[in-house]
Amino acid sequence: MEVVFMRFDQEHDSCTTILVGKKASYDGSTLVARTEDSCNGEFTPKKFIVVRPEDQPRHYKAVISGFETDLPDNPVRYTAMPNAINNEGIWGAAGINAYNVAVSATETISTNPRVLGADPLVETGIGEEDIFTLVLPYIKTAREGVERLGHFLETAGTYESNGIAISDVNEIWWLESIGGHHWMARRVPDDAYVVNPNQLGSDFFDFEDKENFMCDPDLKDFMIRHHLNLNFDGESFNPRYAFGSQRDKDRLYNTPRAWDIQRMFNPEVEQSPTSFEIPWARVPYRKITVEDVKESMSTHYQFTPYDPYGNLGDGKSNRRFRTVGINRTSQTAILQIRPNRPHDTTGIQWVSYGSMPFTTAVPFFTQVDTTPAYFANTTAKVSTDSFYWSSRLIAGLADAHYLEHQADIESYQKNTLCRGEAMIAQVDARLEKGEVVDFEAENQQISDYIEEKTAALLDKVLLRASNLMVNRYSVSD
Repeated sequence: MEVVFMRFDQEHDSCTTILVGKKASYDGSTLVARTEDSCNGEFTPKKFIVVRPEDQPRHYKAVISGFETDLPDNPVRYTAMPNAINNEGIWGAAGINAYNVAVSATETISTNPRVLGADPLVETGIGEEDIFTLVLPYIKTAREGVERLGHFLETAGTYESNGIAISDVNEIWWLESIGGHHWMARRVPDDAYVVNPNQLGSDFFDFEDKENFMCDPDLKDFMIRHHLNLNFDGESFNPRYAFGSQRDKDRLYNTPRAWDIQRMFNPEVEQSPTSFEIPWARVPYRKITVEDVKESMSTHYQFTPYDPYGNLGDGKSNRRFRTVGINRTSQTAILQIRPNRPHDTTGIQWVSYGSMPFTTAVPFFTQVDTTPAYFANTTAKVSTDSFYWSSRLIAGLADAHYLEHQADIESYQKNTLCRGEAMIAQVDARLEKGEVVDFEAENQQISDYIEEKTAALLDKVLLRASNLMVNRYSVSD
């Protein structure tokens, strides 16, 4: 007999995802990004590594649920951002495989008692710990990834509600689990971007359009059997009404983040930060760059009364809503799949650690066998030899006097992003000339540069923070 239970008390309620279709991006890339945020009061050290085929397990066992399965004997190499402390499983999070297919897993999403009563969560199923490792090493296209993950959800079930992004050079798919065994997936429109902040977000589904929508075979009947379609006409279908939630917590914790990012990419649109009608996808007022995506993952309601660093609020409003750029972000990966590029430079993974308003994003070529130690060798102990810990230290020191540190941080971000873009452009130019490029050496060079500039920023922030200490005194010997 299958054991089931409700994990309301164990929801992570973290992460923010943005997806940018290829016609909405500046160079025709598909762009997938997500902040991996820990629970309140927790901070999870992460590392950026390459998993080679010989290192991929042939038999997988989950730590949290105990789920077990044999895996195919033909995995391919892939990048990953697993936990640096392996006490709760792998949590691979984000990466690009040898076929230049990317997976970001997962965004915790909300649901409702009607769905969970009809299809309870499965204690022995799969969850965020497992999905990335079970899917990415075995897929050649994004659509294949949806099908593979869908099979696991139908057969093994899941103990939590999640959204997963899977992309390749042609398309991005967003899959959302529904209850314990059901799922649906929607192709991101090529000319649009999507923001998903811990809610079941999709606001339209067409069961007849197999090119742009996928789901488990029983989903339509499941929806009908349990009277889940809340649309008055009975013909159209809004999954957000049927499978999602509309709680007070959503108005404070979730929907304001969608509002804040849409405010950035569609400033002409007026809508409320607490509205349940914020669209899942929008066409931006202009094309979106990687730097824009990084900035969107750093937002904190700038120039509004809700900015915790601003002076427009009344003290209460500054803390009203949960920001995208929150303190407890572990890592952020921007997964860029570029069109019309050689295989070895199609997939670029931009890596960030720590709270996004205080850190930068660093590009790495992904068709490699190793990653630089500064990004890979994160330990449990604080160390300035690690980009993860250096980024955490800068944020922790700078936060209390954000405005005083802002100029140095913004200069650091601009200079490091410029160096990253220059590295990519120079490699592209060299390849066009027929030169041979050592991609691991290129990755190491950008890592060395970031290590130097991050150490210099930490020096500045520490000095200024020390001079701003409460026990300072203006007279000295």
